[in-house]
Amino acid sequence: MTAGPTAEQLIEKHRATLEKAVETIGTRAYWSPHPEHPKAYGENGSLSAEEGKAAFDALLGGRFPLDQPGTDGWSATETSPYGIPMGVEYPHADPDVLLPAMRAAMPAWRAAGPEGRAAVCLEILARINARTHEFAHAVMHTSGQAFMMALQAGGPHAQDRGMEAVAYAYVEQTRVPGTAHWSKPQGKRDPLDLSKQFTAVGRGVALLIGCNTFPTWNGFPGLFASLATGNPVLVKPHPRAVLPLALTVRIAREVLAEAGFDPNLVALAAEREGEGIAKQLAVRPEVRIIDYTGSTAFGDWLEQHAPQAQVYTEKAGVNTVVVESTDDYKGMLGNLAFSLSLYSGQMCTTPQNLLIPRGGITTDQGEKSFDEVVSDLAGAVGKLLGDDARANAVLGAIVNPQVGERIDAAASLGEVALPSRTLTHPDFPDATVRTPVVVKLDSGKPESEATYLSECFGPVSFAVAVDSAEAAVALLRRTVREQGAMTVGAYTTSGTVEKLIEEACLEECAQLSLNLTGGVYVNQTAGFSDFHGSGGNPAANAALCDGAFVANRFRTVEVRRPA
Repeated sequence: MTAGPTAEQLIEKHRATLEKAVETIGTRAYWSPHPEHPKAYGENGSLSAEEGKAAFDALLGGRFPLDQPGTDGWSATETSPYGIPMGVEYPHADPDVLLPAMRAAMPAWRAAGPEGRAAVCLEILARINARTHEFAHAVMHTSGQAFMMALQAGGPHAQDRGMEAVAYAYVEQTRVPGTAHWSKPQGKRDPLDLSKQFTAVGRGVALLIGCNTFPTWNGFPGLFASLATGNPVLVKPHPRAVLPLALTVRIAREVLAEAGFDPNLVALAAEREGEGIAKQLAVRPEVRIIDYTGSTAFGDWLEQHAPQAQVYTEKAGVNTVVVESTDDYKGMLGNLAFSLSLYSGQMCTTPQNLLIPRGGITTDQGEKSFDEVVSDLAGAVGKLLGDDARANAVLGAIVNPQVGERIDAAASLGEVALPSRTLTHPDFPDATVRTPVVVKLDSGKPESEATYLSECFGPVSFAVAVDSAEAAVALLRRTVREQGAMTVGAYTTSGTVEKLIEEACLEECAQLSLNLTGGVYVNQTAGFSDFHGSGGNPAANAALCDGAFVANRFRTVEVRRPA
């Protein structure tokens, strides 16, 4: 590996960016150093659209060497939701060899200090950003996201989340000064004088367990929070979404080595088909931090069976929207239609339950009955997805067969207000593309309760008739308390109802979006400003990103000496 910028040079290179990131997490204003428009790339060392596609194509059907310790074989487990062959083989590691090598890298990384670690992390992010087009194809063909979403959410938006974590890590580690002089007066005697040194010390190896749907967006916060606080990171991708995180590991190892650090501070743990190595790695004594996004069942298992580690989980919830009244009926329907359709509803933030009074709602277009609201919403989805080219760009592909099975089973759950249809993708005829299905349910029927109080991941939503706005708020409270929610939305022109919903979300600890009718959607959150999840309800025990997400990844160790 050729020598690159030293840690000191990287500090100078990235100081202004770090300062701006720290400032922005304090103001919560809009800021991003990572352009989200595709045409922003192709100059100053970044890959153009054509170069990114060529780089991705060159990876297919070959081995992905990383030159990390303990490689005992190769594994290929990915299948593109768009139907193209992947065939990328990744090194399979022996943890008995790899984990000790990772721990051995810690002392020099600890000595780099908070600013040095932050600068190296920002250099990794800068190099990832330069390859945004390559990452876009990698995310698209492992998650099923449409290309533009894969480029933006899997690229600059994920990079923003990673940088946000670095900023929080820097702030938390520098709250305590590096040194202090302590002097205690002793009256007529000489004072007691001590010199004190304070060092941020990482907990140990961090295990990142990646997800299939958003490998970078959900993976970067934990990866960079752990690395910036002094911990080596072992990246265990979802077996169907390895490539985006493997690229991340390769770039991180290159930057670390060039800056004079042991590249084994970041390593990949690819698994063989059906191996299930996450459970094995999670209970290793070397693993002291775990970041996980995925099913509630495995998240609960981690929290119960990995007591040696600080575990951060984002699990499943039942996201709810209360529809009580609106002064922009058309805008409300359009906003909800897009929220239900984006990435075929395969987002942990997509609304599932729409709570609508059975007596109808008040709008700027007059009174609308429950059935009219649901029918008009179905029409808005149909209009949004009426053109197949546009629909494919919004929907992407179904990530796995289980999502398709839920869509097919929805008709048996209640009255179908909007049936799902199957589309053909013009560029990828083997892709499975499905439009959303909306099912009408009644909260007054006990047999429906199990349906709307369970997560149904994918493009399946329930329009639930409730007795009143108060009943909707009561059901919202119960849903968040029992099942959790990553997002809550509400439409109301009543100050009283708005206050009831806001109080419910404050007390049950759920993130609330009110009266969104324009280009901001309930299932989208912005780095440096919005909190993704709260850590205060069953859907997740952490938020992306706040001080609590990084502060317990390190401890402060003190050394005292006579002055």
